[in-house]
Amino acid sequence: MTELKRTPLFEVYKEYGGKTIDFGGWELPVQFSSIKEEHEAVRTKAGLFDVSHMGEVEVKGPDSLKYLQKMMTNDFSKMKNGGAKYTAMCYENGGTVDDLLVYKIEENHYLLVVNASNIDKDYKWLEEHLEGEVTIENLSEDTALLAIQGPLAEKVLQKIAGETDLGKIGYFKFQQQVKLNGISALVSRTGYTGEDGFEVYCDSKDAVKIWRDILYAGKEEGVLPCGLGSRDTLRFEATLALYGQELSPEISPLEAGIGFAVKLSKDDDFIGKTALIKQKGNGIGRKLAGIEMIDRGIPRHGYPVYKGEERIGEVTTGTQSPTLKRSIGLVLAKKEYTELGTEVEVEIRGKRIKAIIVPTPFYKKEQ
Repeated sequence: MTELKRTPLFEVYKEYGGKTIDFGGWELPVQFSSIKEEHEAVRTKAGLFDVSHMGEVEVKGPDSLKYLQKMMTNDFSKMKNGGAKYTAMCYENGGTVDDLLVYKIEENHYLLVVNASNIDKDYKWLEEHLEGEVTIENLSEDTALLAIQGPLAEKVLQKIAGETDLGKIGYFKFQQQVKLNGISALVSRTGYTGEDGFEVYCDSKDAVKIWRDILYAGKEEGVLPCGLGSRDTLRFEATLALYGQELSPEISPLEAGIGFAVKLSKDDDFIGKTALIKQKGNGIGRKLAGIEMIDRGIPRHGYPVYKGEERIGEVTTGTQSPTLKRSIGLVLAKKEYTELGTEVEVEIRGKRIKAIIVPTPFYKKEQ
């Protein structure tokens, strides 16, 4: 049996009541208190996640922009230093290699943040397509990543951020060498919960101290350590894609509803561009849509979806929404059946249960 990988924070999980599971080969906490409690903390106060299992790949060299333009679906030509962009990486057939973030450190220097389960696969893919004066380096082993998310995230993190004014870090922007109680970190303002929040990239050896410091700073505000369970319910309510569910080698970014990160009009030819142009031109045959259960039942990943006797698709993610208190799901289904108000059926344990197509995102924070 392969030994599960662990993050630098593994040793402190127990201290906070963490219950661990195997998540794509990593031993990670699914929850500390309860999924519901942690979910609520992020929606109303703030929660702290260990996401050190994510991968970081550095791209450097005079041809790095040209290289990224070829590898990624988004357009980085007008990107400024200190900016972050969400993108996909595709195969020639338009299927998804991964969805990721690209940070521009400075001219000819970028940082890619990739999904944990795809680190080796992504790195190999990037390596196989190296061109020109570009070097890539996998920094995942030495980098830890914490995410504090929720309406009070800025207030709490500011307590340990010294002279750095976190209010000046805009959405999808970042700042380097922020001193958190004296420890240097890269702090970005993105997130995967539908709430405001920050990511802290630091040296693996500093992760435990920063984790403790953030929780101590947020004690009064009720900040909770959070696990994968609430991370999934939060991102799902905000309709943020998860690789392996909404995205895969068989699902293109256009089908998954992340077309905003696919710039078919950019001058550069990227891998998969021809296939995606063709897919768009022919009319995308299937689409990601939201459903709400009419009858009792919880839609789960992989459950088939029907319209009459026709199987029209399947559930990619589904749960009982902690915020909305309703059974909802995302389905990848034939486009003609994804009109709002269309009634469909989800097969749950051999029984067809009624559902209706509803708007997404299911949850949007108040501005």
